[in-house]
Amino acid sequence: MNKRSVAVLITLFVIAVILGIYHPTVESMVATWNRSDTYAHGYLIFPFSMYMIWKKRAMLATIQYYPDYISLLVLVVLGLGWLLASASNVQVAEQYALTAMIPVVVWALLGFRAFNTILFPLAYLLFAVPFGEVFIPPLIDFTADFTVGALQATGIPVYREGSFFSIPSGNWSVVEACSGIRYLIASVTLGTLYAYLTYHSISRRLVFIAFSIAVPIVANGIRAYLIVMTGHLSNMQLAVGVDHLVYGWIFFGLVMLLLFWIGSFWREDYFDEVGSVENAPLASLKSSSVPVKSILGMAGLVIAVVTIWPVYLNYLNDKSDMRSVPEISMVDPSGKWSTHPVPLTDWMPGYTGSPKQFIGHFSHNNKHIGLYITYYRNQDQDNKLVSSSNVLVTDRDSGWRNVDGSRRNISLGDTPFTVHQNQLHASKERLLIWRWFWLTDHETADPYVAKMIQALNRVRGNGDDGAEIIIAASYEHDLEEAAVVLREFITDMQPVIARKLLAVHSAQTD
Repeated sequence: MNKRSVAVLITLFVIAVILGIYHPTVESMVATWNRSDTYAHGYLIFPFSMYMIWKKRAMLATIQYYPDYISLLVLVVLGLGWLLASASNVQVAEQYALTAMIPVVVWALLGFRAFNTILFPLAYLLFAVPFGEVFIPPLIDFTADFTVGALQATGIPVYREGSFFSIPSGNWSVVEACSGIRYLIASVTLGTLYAYLTYHSISRRLVFIAFSIAVPIVANGIRAYLIVMTGHLSNMQLAVGVDHLVYGWIFFGLVMLLLFWIGSFWREDYFDEVGSVENAPLASLKSSSVPVKSILGMAGLVIAVVTIWPVYLNYLNDKSDMRSVPEISMVDPSGKWSTHPVPLTDWMPGYTGSPKQFIGHFSHNNKHIGLYITYYRNQDQDNKLVSSSNVLVTDRDSGWRNVDGSRRNISLGDTPFTVHQNQLHASKERLLIWRWFWLTDHETADPYVAKMIQALNRVRGNGDDGAEIIIAASYEHDLEEAAVVLREFITDMQPVIARKLLAVHSAQTD
């Protein structure tokens, strides 16, 4: 076996060792591939990447392998990113950090020129990460906007509340399955591969990838409109059950075939790299100058650098705060807001895991407020504060609909304060919701900021305690009726709530 082959085998061995060290992250990716059809393509990414690397073997044969110590700095950054993601239970960021380590290991052991030669096949590995849920809400909004606009342009009257809308023949809603996220992920994954294999110039590749993003989004809007029209024209007999999902995939398949067919007119055939192996200078294939000992030394450094972060995470886990969260109670010490015996509403938010909760109702001068506090400690993937599984409306059968959500800037005296505002509608009730996160010494309405603060608290050894605070008020027509009440309550009670939660955090409870 020549030295070049030994260098490659060392690289593959180090990658395997890293995947073994980070096996919980690898297992979480595989579990998602198994659980969700949206991400089942993850199994194909590694074979595709290996195939593209194999096609580059002629160019690789002309490149001198050597270890590159600069890459260790990148591995440190990725390892720290993995630690922060793990500390805040951001699984997708963990998975991206780990997957990105694979190309950097190639850079570290085989050198920058080899890394740069197969950069795209290595970067394509990132498509194995199950990512995309963050795009579901905007995709739902776009699909609803497109469908309602198309129906109105067709002359069909539409009444809309958020992603729910009614036409004379029936009621419709754009839910997660209708968002088009599956079409978008499949299109981008295949479109990127097609662009790389079909075109040589960067500009053509980027243009085709841009179309592979835009086309499925618009096509999904057209698909949704056609399904609603099919249901409408058939008096709600067709395309109202599972059949409309079947129609959707057939339509998407036709759209993708059309996209690839049009793209083929501008194809650029590659130079035959496989055939060039035979014509490559013999000196380029010699392996006498490959520094195997240096590569082995670098392999040890790489493994040492990437091992630091899981070891430190295990240390943090061992010193986790095992105290149970005490019961949470809340009263207004000034006596202005009194506890109200009658609940404001039957609405309840839904949370994952087993957090400690406080639900209270307050009144003052015929103004009624609902206060919901949900407190988490020792968080994990199934029990965490910031999660897409924590929702205001748990299911459609509850009778409630979340029709709007946005940021709202308010003032607490001279201090600016931001909350996330939502409007909830039921058949006879309307609620205005203000919500924000408390993280020991910080409060924010931004879930990404909350995650970062939580991660920093955890890696500093300060635990991961945090809570979501929700206040709710009802209104009839103008939501500003409720906003006035909420503003008065939050001005009076926000300092009280913060002090109480800090006391809960510090309480010595077994």
